[in-house]
Amino acid sequence: MAKPRKRRKWSDDEKRRICAQTIVRGVSVAQVALRYDLNANQIFNWMRT
Repeated sequence: MAKPRKRRKWSDDEKRRICAQTIVRGVSVAQVALRYDLNANQIFNWMRT
């Protein structure tokens, strides 16, 4: 059985840095999400707020 994931707290600064990586030409949100072990939808939500 897989271990349940722990809920992480991301600071506003960390969220900004992660979202900023998605605007680089040739980098997709999915690539950034994999890099930080996140769901791409989470990054889209951060970018919207």
